[in-house]
Amino acid sequence: MAVAAVVVLPIGLLFLLSGLIVNLIQGIRAYKNNRHINLTHFTYLEYQALVNILVRPLSKSSHRRINRVLAELLWLEVVWLFDWWANIKHQYASPGKEHALVICNHKSDIDWLVGWVLAQRSGCLGSALAIVKKSTKYLPVIGWSMWFSEYIFLDRSWTKDENRLKSGLQQLCDFPQPFWLALLPEGTRFTRAKLVAAQEYAASAGLPVPRNVLIPRTKGFVAAVSHLHSFVPAIYNISVDIPKSESPPTMLRMFRRQSSVVHMHIKRHLMEELPETESGIAQWCRDVFVEKDALLELHAARGTFGDKECQDIGRPKKSLFVVISWSCLLIFGAVVFFRWCPFSSREKALCAVLLALVMILMQILIMSSQSENSTPTDALNQTLLQK
Repeated sequence: MAVAAVVVLPIGLLFLLSGLIVNLIQGIRAYKNNRHINLTHFTYLEYQALVNILVRPLSKSSHRRINRVLAELLWLEVVWLFDWWANIKHQYASPGKEHALVICNHKSDIDWLVGWVLAQRSGCLGSALAIVKKSTKYLPVIGWSMWFSEYIFLDRSWTKDENRLKSGLQQLCDFPQPFWLALLPEGTRFTRAKLVAAQEYAASAGLPVPRNVLIPRTKGFVAAVSHLHSFVPAIYNISVDIPKSESPPTMLRMFRRQSSVVHMHIKRHLMEELPETESGIAQWCRDVFVEKDALLELHAARGTFGDKECQDIGRPKKSLFVVISWSCLLIFGAVVFFRWCPFSSREKALCAVLLALVMILMQILIMSSQSENSTPTDALNQTLLQK
């Protein structure tokens, strides 16, 4: 625990302080873009006046381009944790840089991070988006930045989510740069308990009984395809698995520098090849997950997806450069601050409270990524019946 604290504290300080800087700049942009934030009327008027002075000359497209750079500066710190600190190996065939809907099985606690690593390799990290649960946007720094970056947040209740999802998808039609929109059709992370629930439902409904995936919830996928098909050319179907000889990567293991190996299989589908009807699109999604289940079964037996084109491309230096740059900037700022503002005993106590708060926030981020905190089995049964 002490070793973990020694590691988490400096990395947490780096991520939270740099993230707050990024969030502040994103917040200024967001007001100009008329994104809704709850503030008192007086505070809003003051802030809006500042925003109009700073960013009035910029168009919506310019806002998005700036935000892409800001988001990438923050996400690259987490990619560095994956690539350089924990040195997690990953093998895949690199996809392209284009508008794409990305679907994937939800196998591990850090599938979202694996997606960011993949997007970074393809030049789409700053414009990587996702459809995620609503509670994520309240996570310090990372959730706030997702909100500013136009991630789509859902309650996991179709009656509440339908209009919100359609509105978020429609906003992407004029996105100025290649973006990836990630959707996890299973709706929750894979666990053995959830697999049993999915198998029982499949058997009772006359569906193929899965062994390595959960049954996809197709309404969100159908809505995404229906709204994106006119300007998104491709769907990336990604299958993620961990070799049996490796321990599954988690955020806590990464902080402890415990490495692992992640295998990915990527298949590109043309959007225009999908059926035109909603029922046809839903069946296409279910069929893809039946094929994915068989592919993961093969990987479990052989330890590989059998793709000759898959490769380990090493660790790009961009994330390392960004982390070093942020570290130098924040250390310089701290030195200047401490030099000109000598601390009294009271101020030292406030610093200790700040460090404790950093540890608490990092613990919240780590715990939020754990599969035990995802949808419980009884809730899963209900959502299967509503899919």
